[in-house]
Amino acid sequence: MSSEIMETIQQHAPNVAIICLVTSLGVYLLNRILQAWKTLGSGRTRQSTPSLEASKSEDAKRPPGVWIPSDFKRPPATPFPDWDVHETKPIPYRPFRYGPKYFVTMGLRSMKWDEWIELDNHYLRYHADKAKRIRERGDKCCRTHPDAMEAAIELLEELVAYLPERYPSMFHKTPTGLTNVVTHETFNITQRPLPEDPMRTCARLIQDDLALMIERPDGEYYLLAGAILLAGFWRLEDKYEMCLSEIHTHGSVPQYKEKLERGMMNFMRRLRPEDPVTRNNYFIQVDDALPWSHSIGSEDAAEVSWNTAQKNKAIEHHYFRSERQGLRRLPRSGAIVFSIRTYFEPVAAIAEEPYVPGRLASAVRSWGDDVSRYKGKAKYEEVLLEFLDKKHQEQVANGLDVEAEDEVRKYPF
Repeated sequence: MSSEIMETIQQHAPNVAIICLVTSLGVYLLNRILQAWKTLGSGRTRQSTPSLEASKSEDAKRPPGVWIPSDFKRPPATPFPDWDVHETKPIPYRPFRYGPKYFVTMGLRSMKWDEWIELDNHYLRYHADKAKRIRERGDKCCRTHPDAMEAAIELLEELVAYLPERYPSMFHKTPTGLTNVVTHETFNITQRPLPEDPMRTCARLIQDDLALMIERPDGEYYLLAGAILLAGFWRLEDKYEMCLSEIHTHGSVPQYKEKLERGMMNFMRRLRPEDPVTRNNYFIQVDDALPWSHSIGSEDAAEVSWNTAQKNKAIEHHYFRSERQGLRRLPRSGAIVFSIRTYFEPVAAIAEEPYVPGRLASAVRSWGDDVSRYKGKAKYEEVLLEFLDKKHQEQVANGLDVEAEDEVRKYPF
């Protein structure tokens, strides 16, 4: 190499170094930006699914309260691999997000048909609780309006067809219905009149609570049939025959009018039988009762609220109540089915899972005043947050890689 070239390189070496440094920094920043977008797509910070909430459908052009039966047939369900009533664990839904801001959205996701009904090794407990409440509370928990009877029967037929496909080790199809080989119950759904309200029979088959919404000529959807047995915080008798908007305003759902009502009405109107969706929510409860949270008052009280709950109970009384809701339209009747599967676990148990205490603490702190009132935060935040912070600090001290969470668990898990 000539001396002139060497001299030129030496003269410009500092500039070359700077250029290399700037280029490297640019590549690094670009990678960070791409990683941030990847995180958004992963669900950690994504708050809703606008494409689902604003879905287009020819059905939206029909007159309100009129439904033309659809010829849609649900695809056959795939048998759940190795499902066992004693061994199959509940799905660990952890549907809370990091702060600093809590977003009030519908939060819909597409649902696979194999995921419509989720059963696990808590089945027998749920089944016993439901049977007891049907026996003791009857129409207060299970009821079908005459206008919803055909829809309730259609729902029962759908479950009787689905369950032997998805859980063949538990449900066997019969010429008149099905048999539950675990509980030794046989259900005849061809008999007329039916042996009991079809919503009661539906409730005996699965772990979910169920609600049927029927569209009337005013364009509103009304709760005209339900099996609400394990809801914890609300009662069917309070909301029966209410329209969707009234249900949410009566229940003081935060920001319903401002952020949810219009989107929810449009979504309900346009939901097609072939497009089921799902969503999750969560609450903190300060007692261990799955069917009804007695800490907010007697189930038979005229009014119930968080005002009656004892403040700052010990952490062993704190329970994590999570709902996984499925929404689908029945093709024959056009009714919309809400399936509400409750998962109920001690906070102390889920706080042992990696990342959960830190993320849950951040989520609770992100609630605005309205959400905090709705979820009863003032009654438990002091004890809960102190406990979660301590568990998070322990996990970090034991080597938890806080930057790797998106690779380990993504919303809603």
